[in-house]
Amino acid sequence: MKKLLSLILFILVTVVTYAGGYRVSIQGQRALAMGHTGVAVVNSAELVFFNPAGLVYLESKINVSAGANAVFGQVAFQNELTGISSETDNPVGTPLELYGSYKVNDWMTLGLGVYTPYGSEVVWPTDWAGSHLVNNIELAAIYIQPIVSFKLSDVFSIGGGPIFVTGSVNFNRNLSRTLADIDGNRSNVTLDDSGVSNWGWSIGAMFNPSERLRVGFNYRSEIIIKAEGGEATFSNVPNSPGVPFSNGTTTFDANLPLPAELTVGVSYQLNKKWLFAFDYNRQYWSVYKSLDIDFGNTPTGPDSRNLRNYKNSSVYRFGTQYEATPKITLRAGYYYDETPVRPGFFAPETPRNDSQGFTGGLSFAVTPKLAIDASFLYLRFSEVEASYDYATESNGQFSSFGGTYKSSVFSPGLGVTYKL
Repeated sequence: MKKLLSLILFILVTVVTYAGGYRVSIQGQRALAMGHTGVAVVNSAELVFFNPAGLVYLESKINVSAGANAVFGQVAFQNELTGISSETDNPVGTPLELYGSYKVNDWMTLGLGVYTPYGSEVVWPTDWAGSHLVNNIELAAIYIQPIVSFKLSDVFSIGGGPIFVTGSVNFNRNLSRTLADIDGNRSNVTLDDSGVSNWGWSIGAMFNPSERLRVGFNYRSEIIIKAEGGEATFSNVPNSPGVPFSNGTTTFDANLPLPAELTVGVSYQLNKKWLFAFDYNRQYWSVYKSLDIDFGNTPTGPDSRNLRNYKNSSVYRFGTQYEATPKITLRAGYYYDETPVRPGFFAPETPRNDSQGFTGGLSFAVTPKLAIDASFLYLRFSEVEASYDYATESNGQFSSFGGTYKSSVFSPGLGVTYKL
């Protein structure tokens, strides 16, 4: 069992580092096809993520849902005044999700989920114009969530449980706009740490006022990932008393918040074929005030302060499902995702602004017990003129870096649903 768990974690760590975006909304093939709605939809074990309270209403004793996506993301940058332009070269990401549930009796169901709601890999050309902010970053956060779901009556249920998070980070940037060694190689630092972990929790509720109408609520707590004693490697640093760094490896400490998230929503079964759903997400990004890095060999020296000052943001999700035939169910959806980034704080390691998600997909019932689920997502970001105005120079003053950013993401996905 330990070998199996280790293998799953290894695979997830490997693939999640290729996911795009700090918040990756790809936690279920059926839900994603419906605009990533699901807090009030009862149709698979994906409820472990979307609303544990709904699991107890699944009819089958055992339910399993698993899937994977391919994420193709790209960011282009241009400063029209200077003529400088760059484009990311991000690898293809393949985030996974795995959920299972077991109905103990008519009023209690147990479940387990492994999923990746946060992750990022952004690769800019080395030494590009914004290299003093980031050259490349890989961030992974894997959630492992056991849950229990209780039916308090035919119309009301609750569910939830603890969440264990394990993560890793690898981040490289140049030390300043111009600092280089005697051969002209730009001075830079690489931060690397893995196995950082912490605990959180989730709770959900579901209310069924009629046979056709469901109302859902789900909350996941904030979790702070604390990297302590990570490895920081300084390279190409000139040997000068005026430079407060030296080549070599030291330790670093840093905290990264994974914000709390509240979701409320409804679903309505119009008739035997049509289902409609709406979810409202509130994401509590205001916890992300600053990315501070404390280097081990500079207890009173030039630690890195990187202001973020994020604000809370909302996502509005719409989805529908149509049972075309006894074997084929079609799905479609749309969502609008507000950016948590304030003007003047647009950092290129997470180049995210307002976006619109267009989704679709289907399920094909191979047998009454086994179905194949397919989904796709096209995420269109608004073209934005933005800057980061708080890069700290060697003299302690702030400098600004900005221009026009244009981003897009396309992600097809495939999964299976099994019930027994």
